[in-house]
Amino acid sequence: MKKSKFSESKIVGILKEVEMGALVGETCRKHGVSEPTYYKWKSQYSGMTVPRRSQLRELQDENARLKRMYADLALVHNALKDVVERKL
Repeated sequence: MKKSKFSESKIVGILKEVEMGALVGETCRKHGVSEPTYYKWKSQYSGMTVPRRSQLRELQDENARLKRMYADLALVHNALKDVVERKL
Protein backbone atom coordinates (compact mmCIF):
# COMPACT_ATOMS: atom_id res chain seq x y z
CA MET A 1 0.00 0.00 0.00
CA LYS A 2 1.31 3.44 -0.91
CA LYS A 3 2.33 5.59 2.04
CA SER A 4 0.49 8.88 2.30
CA LYS A 5 2.47 12.09 2.12
CA PHE A 6 0.28 13.40 4.94
CA SER A 7 0.90 12.44 8.55
CA GLU A 8 -1.98 11.52 10.79
CA SER A 9 -1.66 14.80 12.66
CA LYS A 10 -1.80 16.73 9.35
CA ILE A 11 -4.91 14.79 8.30
CA VAL A 12 -6.63 15.50 11.61
CA GLY A 13 -5.67 19.17 11.21
CA ILE A 14 -7.28 19.32 7.75
CA LEU A 15 -10.45 17.70 9.10
CA LYS A 16 -10.55 20.16 12.02
CA GLU A 17 -10.14 23.06 9.60
CA VAL A 18 -13.31 22.03 7.76
CA GLU A 19 -15.13 21.43 11.06
CA MET A 20 -14.30 25.02 12.05
CA GLY A 21 -16.31 26.27 9.07
CA ALA A 22 -14.03 26.24 6.02
CA LEU A 23 -15.45 24.93 2.76
CA VAL A 24 -14.43 21.40 1.80
CA GLY A 25 -13.52 22.29 -1.80
CA GLU A 26 -11.34 25.24 -0.84
CA THR A 27 -9.58 23.34 1.92
CA CYS A 28 -8.88 20.40 -0.39
CA ARG A 29 -7.40 22.69 -3.06
CA LYS A 30 -5.32 24.52 -0.47
CA HIS A 31 -3.75 21.29 0.80
CA GLY A 32 -3.61 19.46 -2.55
CA VAL A 33 -6.09 16.74 -1.65
CA SER A 34 -9.02 15.45 -3.68
CA GLU A 35 -12.50 15.62 -2.20
CA PRO A 36 -12.98 11.81 -2.25
CA THR A 37 -9.76 11.51 -0.25
CA TYR A 38 -11.08 14.06 2.23
CA TYR A 39 -14.28 12.08 2.73
CA LYS A 40 -12.33 8.82 3.08
CA TRP A 41 -10.19 10.45 5.77
CA LYS A 42 -13.33 11.79 7.42
CA SER A 43 -14.79 8.30 7.70
CA GLN A 44 -11.51 6.92 9.10
CA TYR A 45 -10.48 9.72 11.44
CA SER A 46 -13.78 11.39 12.39
CA GLY A 47 -13.90 12.42 16.02
CA MET A 48 -10.34 11.33 16.74
CA THR A 49 -7.61 13.42 18.20
CA VAL A 50 -3.95 12.85 17.37
CA PRO A 51 -3.12 11.10 20.69
CA ARG A 52 -6.17 8.87 20.36
CA ARG A 53 -5.19 7.90 16.79
CA SER A 54 -1.61 7.11 17.82
CA GLN A 55 -2.92 4.98 20.69
CA LEU A 56 -5.13 3.08 18.23
CA ARG A 57 -2.13 2.54 15.92
CA GLU A 58 -0.08 1.14 18.83
CA LEU A 59 -2.89 -1.24 19.76
CA GLN A 60 -3.20 -2.43 16.15
CA ASP A 61 0.57 -3.06 16.00
CA GLU A 62 0.49 -4.97 19.28
CA ASN A 63 -2.48 -7.02 18.09
CA ALA A 64 -0.63 -7.95 14.88
CA ARG A 65 2.45 -8.93 16.90
CA LEU A 66 0.37 -11.13 19.22
CA LYS A 67 -1.36 -12.81 16.26
CA ARG A 68 2.03 -13.65 14.72
CA MET A 69 3.24 -14.99 18.07
CA TYR A 70 0.16 -17.18 18.40
CA ALA A 71 0.58 -18.52 14.86
CA ASP A 72 4.22 -19.43 15.57
CA LEU A 73 3.29 -21.19 18.81
CA ALA A 74 0.46 -23.06 17.10
CA LEU A 75 2.91 -24.36 14.47
CA VAL A 76 5.36 -25.53 17.14
CA HIS A 77 2.53 -27.16 19.08
CA ASN A 78 1.31 -29.07 16.02
CA ALA A 79 4.85 -30.18 15.16
CA LEU A 80 5.46 -31.48 18.69
CA LYS A 81 2.07 -33.18 18.68
CA ASP A 82 3.01 -35.02 15.45
CA VAL A 83 6.32 -36.11 16.96
CA VAL A 84 4.62 -37.52 20.07
CA GLU A 85 2.03 -39.38 17.97
CA ARG A 86 4.76 -41.01 15.85
CA LYS A 87 6.57 -42.30 18.95
CA LEU A 88 3.45 -44.00 20.27
